[in-house]
Amino acid sequence: MHIQEITDQLRMDRSISSLALLKLADEQNLLLLEFSDLSGSDQTKLVDVIQQLDSFVTVKDEKVQSLLDLRALQQLIQIWDKFFTSAKEQLSDILLAHRMVWKTGSFSYDLTNTAMIYGIMNNTPDSFYDGGYFQGETALLKHVEDMVASGADVIEVNGQTTRPGFTEVTPEVEMERTIPLIRSIKKEFPAVNIAIDTYKLPVMKAALDEGVSIVNDVNAFTDDPDKLRLMADSDCGLLTMHSSRGHEYHNSTKGMYDFFEENLSQLTSAGIDIDRIAIDQGIGYSKVVHGAQDYSMIRNLAQFNNLKRPMMVAISRKGFFGDLLGIAKDDRLPMTLVTEAAMYLAGGRILRVHDVEETKQLVTLLDQIQDSFWIEGLGNSSDY
Repeated sequence: MHIQEITDQLRMDRSISSLALLKLADEQNLLLLEFSDLSGSDQTKLVDVIQQLDSFVTVKDEKVQSLLDLRALQQLIQIWDKFFTSAKEQLSDILLAHRMVWKTGSFSYDLTNTAMIYGIMNNTPDSFYDGGYFQGETALLKHVEDMVASGADVIEVNGQTTRPGFTEVTPEVEMERTIPLIRSIKKEFPAVNIAIDTYKLPVMKAALDEGVSIVNDVNAFTDDPDKLRLMADSDCGLLTMHSSRGHEYHNSTKGMYDFFEENLSQLTSAGIDIDRIAIDQGIGYSKVVHGAQDYSMIRNLAQFNNLKRPMMVAISRKGFFGDLLGIAKDDRLPMTLVTEAAMYLAGGRILRVHDVEETKQLVTLLDQIQDSFWIEGLGNSSDY
């Protein structure tokens, strides 16, 4: 049996049906596969198995063609040996070519078919949700302990809010708030991956010197050439954020897509490995605070899936929930989880949250649902 991916053939066919299917494939991580050199019995079995994976399949010129998403492909690989004796490695190579990995220092995350939990640890008096909640090293470290125990993959330290209308602090103040906390976290939780949320070069340098593995920059690293040099000389992960606080778009989705294409090009041209880069739409950073553009960015997330980089979902307890629904910040968890679920299902892979335990439950449940395919004779394929 021979298996090949033929998704790119859609790009050469300019018919509206092929272009529409290609757009759908880009947004939903769908792959068009062709299976050839099959016996009649293998062809029949293959069609039946793919149909049981709830995926489109057809036979054309003695070849089987199928449209599979990455989860269905992963499940097909897991059960392949139950039905066929060859060609499994070809399927595995196809999946490997679409594997989405985020490398952050000594940590590496396969986010192809699941999300990671990115816990927020603000040490600020004025952050929009938890400013001033955790005062003193004991309270801060207890909160870190709780997040780690609940399943956080990353703890992000923040010493200055960038909420709408924020007051900037000096790099010295920001370092006073973050560097001792980073040291304490490293000492108490040496296996934990630590991130820093900052747009200031001196803070980035100091945090990297303390062993931070991720830098989250709301200015996308391109406002200072020294940032690019610093990142290129390190092995940390980068979270690069789009912001439209200074302008409005004629076509917001196209404008954001163009931004990310240019930004990724600038970062990789500076010598930064693409596998180290994740992207953030910048929800909450619109020109109009809590305006319609925030909801548009929630809705259009899938438009950026074909950039093949992990996307951050950063909507935890944000103010637009209060504006739309009239709920206080302490009552926004249910609507946060609803929105995170929608964005995760659309392709968001890094869930930046205040509520780690509940978000971990959300990811576990959605992964179980999405990976559950009932195959006759095998039961739930997610068990294999």
